[in-house]
Amino acid sequence: MALSSKASTSPAMRLLFVAAEAYPLVKTGGLGDVAGALPASLRRLEVDARLLLPAYGPVLEQVSDVREAADLGPVLAGLPVKLLTATLPKNGLPLLLVDCPPLFRRDGGIYQTAQGQDWPDNPLRFGLLCRAAALAAVNGVGGWRPHVVHANDWHAGLVPYYLKRGGAGAPRSLFTVHNMAYQGVFGPQSMSELALDPKDYSADGFEFWGNISFIKAGLVFADRISTVSPIYADEIQRAPLGAGLEGVLAARSAVLSGIVNGVDDSVWDPARDEFIVSRYRADKLDAKGANRAELRRAMGLANRPEARPGAPLLGMVSRLVEQKGVDLLAAAMPQLVAAGAQFAVLGTGDAELVRRLNAAARAHAGNVAVRIGYDEALAHGVIAGADMVLMPSRFEPCGLAQLYGQRYGSLPVVRATGGLADTVHDGMDGFSFADATPEALAAAVRRAMAAFADPGGWKKLQRQAMALDVSWDGCAKHYKELYAAMLA
Repeated sequence: MALSSKASTSPAMRLLFVAAEAYPLVKTGGLGDVAGALPASLRRLEVDARLLLPAYGPVLEQVSDVREAADLGPVLAGLPVKLLTATLPKNGLPLLLVDCPPLFRRDGGIYQTAQGQDWPDNPLRFGLLCRAAALAAVNGVGGWRPHVVHANDWHAGLVPYYLKRGGAGAPRSLFTVHNMAYQGVFGPQSMSELALDPKDYSADGFEFWGNISFIKAGLVFADRISTVSPIYADEIQRAPLGAGLEGVLAARSAVLSGIVNGVDDSVWDPARDEFIVSRYRADKLDAKGANRAELRRAMGLANRPEARPGAPLLGMVSRLVEQKGVDLLAAAMPQLVAAGAQFAVLGTGDAELVRRLNAAARAHAGNVAVRIGYDEALAHGVIAGADMVLMPSRFEPCGLAQLYGQRYGSLPVVRATGGLADTVHDGMDGFSFADATPEALAAAVRRAMAAFADPGGWKKLQRQAMALDVSWDGCAKHYKELYAAMLA
């Protein structure tokens, strides 16, 4: 279907947004936050956006308006698939759910078993998601057909491939990389069940060191590519952050964009956050103190006189993996505790890093608290109750915790990389450091502690951070402009 430039910018622009997770239905990380918020923000800009997800069991349990919209028949490996419609409870966003019970309704996580192992049939599970999304986009659903398909991360990497190989008239495709470190690489034995053309199993196609790469398929076959910050878009065109695909990204740099993620202010807003004990605004920062006291109570940290200068409570909500600089934090903790800092850490991840954090909590009982697991309410409590939010990442495509910290007046302390460098300005709305070492992290925290010792100056920094527009609305405008450029 040919589209004129006028049609591409009209209120009738139609978008199919494809992801493997979306908050609040199912979430393992930042992708879930993005998928739950960006399409809804686009709808406020008169883009007819619809979100396509797998019909996981937990998803079906949380939506009440499920209806069958289409029977796609056997999509891959002879497995029958139906498309269901529903709406996202928190904002009314229209949903399309790919229903294939053998693949998506099972105990365990959405990517892994209950024992923490990747599902062995993940290539088929997410290949089928991609093929169903492409069929829905090309054929339409109930008379609705998108102009643009926006596929996210490796799980949706084959969507642009199936669209491109589906013949003329397919919608345009945008592929967004949320983290180049996770690529969806599987053995070539999956070629047949995924209905992949052997001629595309090449260096110019989806082949990657003798395997199939879902993320490479997205990078090669999409009409446009985006990632989640301008600096990260530059970084991934070189080793090591290109993760072996820097050459592909550099070759497609003319169609590669970087757009910083935003914050869903219907969920993350200290003035109306349902998870925190004391709501507050930039002009009523004293009310933040009750959240600090509650965080100390919840995490078993020692109470302190709030007037004690230079003795902040630092929070971290993160995957506990090397990428996030957790080892740097563990190494820097003893000297920072000695300087007066307290720490509240929430997350799950690498067993050795968890062991090191738990050892620090035992060694500094009352000043270091670690909670292993994910708890949405406690995550909000950490962000609201902390004086500073830590993100000492070795690399960070965008990051959301630093944006939450700014929104809540909990000033971020970050390593200047990727989206962290794009969003945190040292000494103005947070603090940053360059080298991925415990010494550099500790020096940045000490600078922040020195600023914290001046209550008047600290409140000024908090208000500067809270005044930033970190909402999805600005980001959504950039995406709408990108979609329009694709169609012009």
